[in-house]
Amino acid sequence: MKQGGAARRTVLGAAVLAAGGGIAGLPAESASAAEGGHGGYRDLPVPTVIGHRGASGYRPEHTLGSYQLALDLGADVIEQDLVPTKDGHLVCRHENEIGGTTDVADHPGFASRRTTKSVDGVSVTGWFTEDFTLAELKTLRAKERIPAVRQRNTLYDGHWAVPTFEEVLRWADREGKRRGKRVWLHVETKHPSYFRALGLGLEEPLAKLLRRYGRDGRGAALFLQSFEPSSIQRLSRLVSAPRVVLLSAAGTRPWDFEVSKDPRTVADLVKPEGLKWIAGFAQGIGPTMDLILPRDASGRLGTPTTLVEDAHAQGLVLHPYTARNENSFLPAEYRKGADPAAYGDAFGAFRTYFEQGIDGIFTDNPDTGLLAAEAFRPGRGVNR
Repeated sequence: MKQGGAARRTVLGAAVLAAGGGIAGLPAESASAAEGGHGGYRDLPVPTVIGHRGASGYRPEHTLGSYQLALDLGADVIEQDLVPTKDGHLVCRHENEIGGTTDVADHPGFASRRTTKSVDGVSVTGWFTEDFTLAELKTLRAKERIPAVRQRNTLYDGHWAVPTFEEVLRWADREGKRRGKRVWLHVETKHPSYFRALGLGLEEPLAKLLRRYGRDGRGAALFLQSFEPSSIQRLSRLVSAPRVVLLSAAGTRPWDFEVSKDPRTVADLVKPEGLKWIAGFAQGIGPTMDLILPRDASGRLGTPTTLVEDAHAQGLVLHPYTARNENSFLPAEYRKGADPAAYGDAFGAFRTYFEQGIDGIFTDNPDTGLLAAEAFRPGRGVNR
């Protein structure tokens, strides 16, 4: 573990990281070698703190501003979600429906493109990336997705455009050179079966970009993730970068299973035999935290499951999602007061999550996650 300890505590003051501290002028690859070689994902600090959609607790999600702040706050890995444009470019949005995350509704010229579609069996009304060329999408500006909870984030509405994934790769390379260390990414293919049916398959253009930017090998500073196992299987045939299968609620089925009539549910996939199957083409899982620590009817945490132990027995790392600071997202016992937008006892929640032995966590608040993780990093005095 080359990162962590006193250096990580210093990093929590964003100005320190923003100032660089790397090996000036070295390419990202050379800088990594100067720090001891191209470490793989097993060399990341544990617990690994993943900036969920960047630092989305403080900036509109999936913007270069959100990614930059996550990096400046010290996030170990930064997440992107990918959807395509009409002309086949991969852009960073959590969903292909962009009415809630851009100002598209304020553009009269796009009013006629508001429509209703069925996406993975769910009826959705709005504007969709696959109906816009990249040039058209670039006329829009990003905005805060949940302004009722994160009113302060609305200050930054309109400051950033929707980034392409290639722009993010270039940004990561620039930051890597400036800091003298590789910038890790966690990249999700969104609704891959839906888009493939439209002739906009995600995996092939993604693999092409990864090869172009040298992030296609086993030691790449990047995770690939998807809620559809078949997308991860397809990617495993295209590139060697580490891969993670995302897992939703126990009673749900991945959409590609629905399409192929595979009867298995997530409850089947988290059993030892399901985890063994996943380990045949992936290096990790990204379960909802409820699969590790179920909540009861009152919203309080219940008895832990055996998922962490079972996944580790198959050699899989666990990157559960999503830790957030606000009351509305916290387990009931960690909420403070009645205001859903107020911060609760996020450190208490993080401590409970980390006590389960997870390898990393997605969080909207990477600075909070990093400070909480310090006590669980090797040499910090907590027995794991």
